[in-house]
Amino acid sequence: MCGFTGILDPRGVSATAVEAMANAIAHRGPDDATVHLEPGIGLGFRRLSIIDLAGGRQPIPNEDESVWVVLNGEIYNYQALRERLLGRGHRFRTRSDTEVLVHLYEEHGPELVRELRGMFAFAIWDRPRRRLLLARDHLGQKPLFWARQGPRLYFGSEIKSILAVAPDLRALDPLALDEYLSLRVIAEDRTMFSGIRKLPPAHLLEAGEGAEPVTRRYWDLRYEPKAPLDEAEALARLDHELREAVRLHMVSDVPVGAFLSGGVDSGLVVAAMRAATPEPFHTFSVSVPYGNFDEGPAARMVSARYGTVHHASTIGGDLLGLLPTLVHHLDEPSDPLSACLYHLSQLARQHVKVALGGDGGDELFGGYDRYYGTLYVRHYAALPEAIKRQVVRRILALAPDGFWYKSLTHQVRWMDELSQVEGGRRYARSLGYAYFTPARRERLYTDAFRSRVGGFDSEAAVIRWHDDAFVKDAVDRMLLADSMIRLPNHSVMILDRMSMAHGLEARSPFLDHELAHFAATLPTRLKIRGRRRRYLQMRLAERYIPAEVLRRPKQGFSSALPYLMGDQFRALFRGFFRDARLVEAGVCRPEAIREMLDAHLAGRTDHGNRLWLLLNAEVWYRLRVEGQPLEDLTEQTSELLGLAARPSPSGASNGVTEPLATGGARDGW
Repeated sequence: MCGFTGILDPRGVSATAVEAMANAIAHRGPDDATVHLEPGIGLGFRRLSIIDLAGGRQPIPNEDESVWVVLNGEIYNYQALRERLLGRGHRFRTRSDTEVLVHLYEEHGPELVRELRGMFAFAIWDRPRRRLLLARDHLGQKPLFWARQGPRLYFGSEIKSILAVAPDLRALDPLALDEYLSLRVIAEDRTMFSGIRKLPPAHLLEAGEGAEPVTRRYWDLRYEPKAPLDEAEALARLDHELREAVRLHMVSDVPVGAFLSGGVDSGLVVAAMRAATPEPFHTFSVSVPYGNFDEGPAARMVSARYGTVHHASTIGGDLLGLLPTLVHHLDEPSDPLSACLYHLSQLARQHVKVALGGDGGDELFGGYDRYYGTLYVRHYAALPEAIKRQVVRRILALAPDGFWYKSLTHQVRWMDELSQVEGGRRYARSLGYAYFTPARRERLYTDAFRSRVGGFDSEAAVIRWHDDAFVKDAVDRMLLADSMIRLPNHSVMILDRMSMAHGLEARSPFLDHELAHFAATLPTRLKIRGRRRRYLQMRLAERYIPAEVLRRPKQGFSSALPYLMGDQFRALFRGFFRDARLVEAGVCRPEAIREMLDAHLAGRTDHGNRLWLLLNAEVWYRLRVEGQPLEDLTEQTSELLGLAARPSPSGASNGVTEPLATGGARDGW
């Protein structure tokens, strides 16, 4: 796991510029720093040493140094590839997984990606052809960004590396902000910056000197034809495929640990790791000490069963002080999940350089309530419109807004909202219901900003994948949309940035593309049965996870964190929104923000998630568009939180006494 940067420019590239780009992402590779420069191209690299610790410095060339490569990630099948390439006469300088790429390129050209099993983003410079090849792994575990200014092409593992040498690219993409406020994700190839692109998962980019870059997809996740397996055969195959994926993900020259949340996905990964090694390994968990949300006891039960060396920590509301740091590492607006993964990665890095986790299991096997909930919407939508209008909506108008996203009123409002649209639009709306629906964005935006995003469909990316003509089943359509849009642009993106913020390599066996393909071709009856989620995966979990853990209701990793932050959220909202840059920039109407704040803090309407999105967008704008120093924003945040923590004149604490979703006490602000 590392980070790389580069510049392609026929007019020449300076070492100073490439070094500045690489230094901007030094956290991704604290072990080593190198620059390779030749006419027209510069490659910068920061290394986190995992495989071939002594000899794996990058960039790495082929035998005659006509082809050079830099890699961020791991090629899990590199040993088998290396043996094949040696048999074909290739000579190796190192024992690293990176070097197989240059020799595979000599054999297959850009089609080398079809030979790879791993998580990766890489750049290959072909000197004789004057060709740059960029590639990103099948499911987007490793990031890769690029920007073009005239004949110059910048590329790097994080956006901040490009901004380090091209600060004039600090310009908001209004369509990206509209998409973020609608869905909490920014789909490829868009970023929050109008002039910076992200290479989509399973894509190649080829660029010649001065030529327009060309991108193309090299792999698709196919759900048809379905595997001809009965339940017993499917269960045996799943057991084998997961064990094989975990075995490959444990390839390393340094100790490997695991994230252990107390859930099904991470528990199965730990069980498979224990089957692959007789040696005890480290596991790590963080818990939120709030009611039944504390997953610490469940994680300890799994750890005890498999004899791991377990490390646990507790997350408190003080993590909100990290907000500017989180946004800095993400280069995008944040999420409560970011704070949790930042804390977890910080804990793990004290003991290991590599940690396996359970990301991707929900999207492969049907782990979310919405996968069956949206099917129920069909029945509700079939009710006569008069009943919905005269009965249901009148009751909803009088019912208090539950301050928990799974409350009954939220569920009924969710169904009513979704029933008004169909197909992929319905699924996209299910993802964005808690954020800014079209009607809410209409109230939030100024006339000027509304005209800037007019005609843009912020739900189009989800709709395009959901309505894929090659996918027949309704559940599969939702799983595909999540795997292509939400997974790489939300949870996996956050995992990469938060782990690499601490120089930790996070690996996700469920995101192995071979395992993902197997899961996709399973009949949907083995994923969702009525209200039973992840049916086949739960059958497998019964073999390996304590029954007490399986009986626990599903909890989101960061679901309870906002409940600990009431006064802190209020302080930050007050501090940042009184002179909101998004208002000054003509994006938001100040009265719309004030109305949401007042309604939320008075307990009338749950706007917690919407206010969180706005707060993050505000911090991002100050940090990345205005260029406010991170230290200044951090100090400002600390001062606001310090005021929130002061006792009242009567000596009473300002701590939260009621569970409120994503921020806010019920009194004024």
